[in-house]
Amino acid sequence: MGDITDVQGIKVGHATDTNSYTGCTVILCENGAVGGIDVRGMASSTRQIDSLMNIHIVERIHAVLVTGGSAFGLDSAGGVMQYLEERGIGFDVRVTKVPVVAAAVIFDLSFGDCRKRPDSSMGYMACLNARKGEIEEGSLGAGTGASVGKLFGIERATKGGIGTSSVKISDITVGALAVVNAFGDVIDPSKGIIIAGARGPDGRSFMDTRAQMRMGVRRENFIADSTTVGVIATDALLTREEACRIARVAQNAFARCISPVHTSFDGDIVFVLSTGEKRADINFISIIAEEVLIEAVIRAIKNADGFGLLPSYRDIFPEE
Repeated sequence: MGDITDVQGIKVGHATDTNSYTGCTVILCENGAVGGIDVRGMASSTRQIDSLMNIHIVERIHAVLVTGGSAFGLDSAGGVMQYLEERGIGFDVRVTKVPVVAAAVIFDLSFGDCRKRPDSSMGYMACLNARKGEIEEGSLGAGTGASVGKLFGIERATKGGIGTSSVKISDITVGALAVVNAFGDVIDPSKGIIIAGARGPDGRSFMDTRAQMRMGVRRENFIADSTTVGVIATDALLTREEACRIARVAQNAFARCISPVHTSFDGDIVFVLSTGEKRADINFISIIAEEVLIEAVIRAIKNADGFGLLPSYRDIFPEE
């Protein structure tokens, strides 16, 4: 499998702060893209998603930003807007062009320095770093401070991260990018085993969050500190309504590899971007979108780095 940048018109850039363990990732569609969105869970934090709704006057967006820093990190979208405006990209309002940048955050304040969050300069830097071709995966960009399996708190979680995937069938390409910062465990559906999640007292075994909660184990502190964000891109021609429908189906990817998912601690979001003019069946795109998003989630976990602060997949499964 490839990268989301295999889709025509898509570039990706990361900005990473390895001192404070946070960052942001931008998915640029400078020629514009029809967008859609589906939001699950109860703890999402977003900016400028209005333009992904059917009633909005703006028909195309120019970037999706995923950032750490919780709601503070939304400031980094300003840097993306600055970058695009400087290049004459955006919705024409005569006096200037207003870039349409949809943004979503993850909560990473518990992993690094909660006083340092992505800002506009970091968003701008992510744009400068954006390119086609192979994307770095793991614990960088928006995935720098990501973690999964938080039933017993961050201390017994496993490191999360960012991953990507794509597939081309006939002349249609569908790609995905995932930032995995889930409350629940991540399960590899091809093997049916937990590969990241809430760890036992020995630090290596997994407790199985769903099983623990079925037995009555509850989280001691209610903190809405989890979100998994997916971005689907395709060169197929979609309307905004179709993009939203595909986003709803693609959420099934999270349900297949994150357990439990869409909880009151999570704010899970899937964006869909259509950059092309190729005709394709919406059900075909939906099926492929789900598959590549699952692969992106798994790659995010398998490439994660715990920075010596939190065990990662590679620490727990060194033989893999």
